[in-house]
Amino acid sequence: MSPVSVSTNRVVPGPQEPEEKTYHPSDGLFTDAHVPDFDAYLALYKKSTEEPEEFWADVAQEFYWKKPPSGQMLQYNFDVNKGNIYIKFMEGAKTNICYNVLDRNVHERNLGEKVAYYWEGNSPDHHQTITYNQLLRNVCRCANALKLLGVKKGDRVAIYLPMIPELVYTMLACARIGAVHSIVFAGFSSESLCERIVDAQCNILVTADGVYRGDKLINLKKIASEAVERCKESMASCVQKCVVVKHHAFRTNTDASSKLQTPWDESCDIWWDDLMDGVSDECEPEWMDSEDPLFILYTSGSTGKPKGVLHTVTGYMLYTSLTFKYVFDYHHDDVYWCTADIGWITGHSYITYGPLANGATSVLFEGVPVYPHVGRLWEIIEKYGVSKFYTAPTAIRLLMKYGREPLQRYDLSSLRVLGTVGEPINPEAWLWYYDVVGQQRCPVIDTFWQTETGGHVLTPLPAATPLKPGSATCPFFGVQPAILNEHGEELEGEAEGYLVFRKPWPGIMRGVYGNQERFESTYFRKFPGFYVTGDGCRRDQDGYYWITGRIDDMLNVSGHLLSTAEVEAALTEHPSVAEAAVVSRPHAVKGECLYCFVTLKDHKEFNRTLMEELKRKVREKIGPIATPDFIQNAPGLPKTRSGKIMRRVLRQIAHNEKDLGDLSTLADPKVVDVLFSQRCEAAA
Repeated sequence: MSPVSVSTNRVVPGPQEPEEKTYHPSDGLFTDAHVPDFDAYLALYKKSTEEPEEFWADVAQEFYWKKPPSGQMLQYNFDVNKGNIYIKFMEGAKTNICYNVLDRNVHERNLGEKVAYYWEGNSPDHHQTITYNQLLRNVCRCANALKLLGVKKGDRVAIYLPMIPELVYTMLACARIGAVHSIVFAGFSSESLCERIVDAQCNILVTADGVYRGDKLINLKKIASEAVERCKESMASCVQKCVVVKHHAFRTNTDASSKLQTPWDESCDIWWDDLMDGVSDECEPEWMDSEDPLFILYTSGSTGKPKGVLHTVTGYMLYTSLTFKYVFDYHHDDVYWCTADIGWITGHSYITYGPLANGATSVLFEGVPVYPHVGRLWEIIEKYGVSKFYTAPTAIRLLMKYGREPLQRYDLSSLRVLGTVGEPINPEAWLWYYDVVGQQRCPVIDTFWQTETGGHVLTPLPAATPLKPGSATCPFFGVQPAILNEHGEELEGEAEGYLVFRKPWPGIMRGVYGNQERFESTYFRKFPGFYVTGDGCRRDQDGYYWITGRIDDMLNVSGHLLSTAEVEAALTEHPSVAEAAVVSRPHAVKGECLYCFVTLKDHKEFNRTLMEELKRKVREKIGPIATPDFIQNAPGLPKTRSGKIMRRVLRQIAHNEKDLGDLSTLADPKVVDVLFSQRCEAAA
């Protein structure tokens, strides 16, 4: 059965009801497209779902195998009632993902002198060009250096670095020698970093002395040292060596260096440059089984404790390579730019592994969109002739505030495809992106996927898919979505409910590191036989999918998934707070922001000082991305007679929705009136 049945009649864009308009790519823009039209998409989709063994075998032929795949391509169980959940893809085949994204390009495809990355620093004065030859040599040096520190196959290495070339070198070096990298976004606090180091039992940490974000100097090494000390205090002292990069800005700016006090432990710390000195730039790869672990990446969990999502070698390699090629319609002369941080899955899949597997030229960007001026992104697009641009709706909404004028200073005619990631894009932002940035000729590719999925699962294809602003449109090849109601019954046709997937694809997660029970309970127990995304979804009359938001206790703030339980735990650590509840509130730029209700202990005063202390507590425990926008004094919280907080009511208060529906289960309905009377109108 076709995944969708969509009208291909061209609809003229108009200002009203944008979600009902359908947009097609400009005539002639994709004459050489990999998937040239919707019929071609349907044919490939049918093959990927009805003949998956042949489909993925064809994809695998492009890669190097030390031991070729043979036997059954895919084995799995999605039904907890039939035993343990597992997914295995090309089990028994042997390869190395680093070899395939570097050596194969250099030695087999003669791309050694092609640019792999244009690195743009936080300051426009800092930039670097890295060819595939240079990338391979630097990765091999890093791999040999890690081996000198005793790192071997299966060891876990924590990486806490800004968006600098050493981040790519280190993650690929781990992949080359069979170590498992665990990258932690360099905006997380020392406590969050420690928690991830301990959970993965990392024995090596790679960080930097410091980094500028815009005009703000951040002492990364201080945060890293605090995390290592926390590990020791928790009786889980697993970090034996901390490798520290002297970051580019500090090597070239003595003024910046003098501001930075770098804590140092001679027994543990070692400078990157000292470690790399004299190390060979040749390193034989470790040949890995298809299902050997590649990396662990932590994502927030509804219990407050982050989940270590585990991905393995072959399935992830094939899936990120194919999604990159088709979703961005990648061709050899493209210059591609994803503005994400490699600390998130988007950076893993679509800055490192997917683009490199295709021999692509990418921009690696350390900075922020509005520094040192609001036209920075457009300046970089012009500078490098970027043709494929992938960013977050949050960034688009931020830049919308400055209007068209900053864009008009730059030549954006090189752009051919615009992509979005991290959250569903609202139609207003979609239209601005399409009209102003893409000049009404570049399709907007709104991709839905998760840390757990490894790559895009619902997405348009540039030349093939008629677009509807706000819709993730259709499933990618091999992906079979379904919508279920609360009872687990599958809904056909137009419907709204739980988004699930009935079968695995090669790039799906293989587990939660060290916790099979949590893996099964989080993703498979609610609806046996299906992978449960945790997102709500509706399907329209054309079969298009629209993501409606998280169903569990999670927030999506600027594309970053945050656990309400994690924020609540941070708030209640304050000695004045007896209880806390956190919900989302719409935000013009972030999409969602945190609205916090706090109940104080007796005789404690709610004031501006307390609010600042609470915001600081959350920043210290989780990181700046989790800083609350609203903190409301809540003398009491709406609870059922059994003591359960009614978060639905709190969300309605945060949104200022007076029609609350049935409140018959509330123990004390008067609490609601009090909360409405003290509601926050302005951010804290």
